[in-house]
Order: sequence, then C-alpha cells, then structure tokens
Amino acid sequence: MNPLLSKLQPYPFERLRRLFAEVTPNPAFAPISLGIGEPKHPTPAFIKEALTAGLGQLSAYPATAGDLKLRQSFTGWLQRRYALELDPATQVLPVNGSREALFALAQTVIDPSKSPAPVVLSPNPFYQIYEGAALLSGAEPYYVPSVPARNFAVDWDSVPGDVWERTQLVFVCSPGNPTGAVMPLDEWKKLFALSDRHGFVIAADECYSEIYFRDEPPLGGLQAAAALGRGDFRKLIALTSLSKRSNVPGLRSGFVAGDASIIKSFLLYRTYHGSAMSGAVAAASIAAWGDEAHVVDNRAQYRAKFAAVTPVLEQVLDVRLPDASFYLWAGVPAAWQGDDQAFARELYAQYNVTVLPGSYLARDAGGTNPGRGRIRMALVADTAECTEAAQRIVNFIQNRAHS
Repeated sequence: MNPLLSKLQPYPFERLRRLFAEVTPNPAFAPISLGIGEPKHPTPAFIKEALTAGLGQLSAYPATAGDLKLRQSFTGWLQRRYALELDPATQVLPVNGSREALFALAQTVIDPSKSPAPVVLSPNPFYQIYEGAALLSGAEPYYVPSVPARNFAVDWDSVPGDVWERTQLVFVCSPGNPTGAVMPLDEWKKLFALSDRHGFVIAADECYSEIYFRDEPPLGGLQAAAALGRGDFRKLIALTSLSKRSNVPGLRSGFVAGDASIIKSFLLYRTYHGSAMSGAVAAASIAAWGDEAHVVDNRAQYRAKFAAVTPVLEQVLDVRLPDASFYLWAGVPAAWQGDDQAFARELYAQYNVTVLPGSYLARDAGGTNPGRGRIRMALVADTAECTEAAQRIVNFIQNRAHS
C-alpha cells in the first residue's frame, strides 16, 4: 500500500459520526442538520432536461479536454462574470467537481524529488482536501494562521522565509470555507508578488463565488490578476463548480482556468488519470453555465434565509453575516469554555440539531487550533427549517445559562 495513505487524517464528517456514536438525540425534535455543506435547493428543471437530452452521448467515450462547445461555455461565463477573455482551446478544462480537481492539481504541479520536501500552503481553518492533496503528492502541508480580528483573513506575513523557499503550491479559498471571507485586491497583490519571487503555483478555490450578500460580487483570482496587469495568469489556476451555484452537487461538474502551460500539463495528467466528463453531464453543464436567472434566484433564497437566521443567532452566539458562502462561523458561548465538540454533542443530544465543530476544520499550529471554540453551520435547508434550528440553538444556550 502507498505509505503516504497513513498520513491522512479522518475526514471531518467521520469525526462527527464518532462524536455522536453513543448519543441518542431527543426524540421530541425532528432532526435538522446544519453540519454538511450540501446544497438542498431544488435543481432547476432545465438542467435536468439538458442532462436527459444528452443521454445519447453515453454511447461514446468523452474527450478529456471536453469539446469546444463545453469549453466555450466556461469562457463565456468568465467573460460575463469577470469581463475576462480566455482562450477556450488552451486556458480552460472541464473537471468532475472542484474537489476532484483540487486534489489532482497538486499531483500535477508538485515535484516530490526536491529535498527538503516541498511545501504546500493552505489557510487554517481550511478544506481538508488541501491537506490530503499535499500529503499524497509527497509534500508537507503548512497551515497558515488566520486573524479572527480581520474576519479570519490569512496571515501570509507570518510564513517564514525558509518555508516560502520550499513552497510549490498555495491553496487559497475565496469566498472562504468555513469563514466566508473574501480576499481583497491588496491580498492578491501580495500573494502574486510572493509567487513571482518563489515560483509557486496558486490554486484559487472559488466554488462559493456566486453566493454573496453584498451588492458587489466577490473578486475572483483571475479577475484580480487581470486588474494587476497579469493577463497571462502566470502560476495561477482558478477552480469553480456548479454544485453550489446551480444546486447540482450530484452532477460533479466544474472547470479550471488560468495559466496555459499549467493547463497543458494538467490535461496530460488527466488523460492518464481517466478524468473525462460524461457527454450527458457536459450537456447539462453547458445549459447551467449559460443561464444566470436561476443563480440570481438561488442567491436571493440564501439572502432571505441568512436575513432571517443571523439576527436570531446573534442573540446568543458570536456570529455575523459573512461576506459570502452559505456558512455561519460562530464562536460558542463562554459556558462551554471553548469546547466546540462538547457544544455540538450536547446540542445534538438535547435538540437534535447537527453543527460541525470548528476544530475539525483546522489543525494545531503554534500550539493552538484556530477552529477551537467555534462551530460551522451550513444554512442549506429551507428557511423554515433553518429558522427552527436557530431557535432551538437559542433555547439550548439560554437553558444552559439558567441552569
């Protein structure tokens, strides 16, 4: 067996199952899960119709690069969303969801023969695929701390020089999971300068880009590069997905875009890896990327939901409306003394509401776990169910305070 597999840590949801293994939730309450970021809004009918219409393509092997019409649906969306002009032949590729691509990209760009071992940087807290991708590529993960006082912005200035010198890949997530923070242009400028100096690739995970609460949509990595005169997108790959944007997590469809030389190598890797997108999925994807009306409606549903839920939870939790994404990243009350696991377990036992302990989304670094004492809540169910969950959380905390 690959010895690197032994370095992988249990996934957060496996840890959550273990946490709840011997807990019997209160049967007086129907279960409500805010634990997993799986979109629950209905899939638009026109996407399902396009998928069905494309079933005839199952009789042929799909091309790993996708056909021109599929790639043009990506570049067309990038032009409409970010006012960017990319070459559909050389600067985009279809992927089977951003999770698959994040992992595969690390296997493409990391050179494990270097000594000392190469480093892959990621935010902390973070999406655990970044860590697994680094470990299985033969690199060492380095967890860059975040600053709670700055909406959990990543503290790039804290990274030592010798770490930067070994860095081959940097994962960024904007809007962030779990914090919902969006990287401003100045932060991108700093990261690009570091990439120029040290030669690392930047992987910009942007799967939450279309769920936002301000009037201005979140800045994208490619958009930032173009604004800073880096129209060749050197050393930059952006990754996005239809899962959250179009409520099709089961479709497993997204694309990557950016540096043409990296895209060329990534295509070679994917050809051997067997990562081609089904023709039926491609047909549904083309339909989804070509329509914005359903995205606007989806965003409006999230805005209404967060407007209803956030004020309720603000009564009892350290929580605020994020810049974007569908998560609330909340501090647990002092009564739990920073024990996010105990909070989650007791809430599940007493009120049958599932939340994810923040410590499961971070790693100990410098003697502290930046997720400890926080919980992540995914507001993916309908407004009534999320509001009910929020009221149960209020009752749970208030009853503890009065006991």
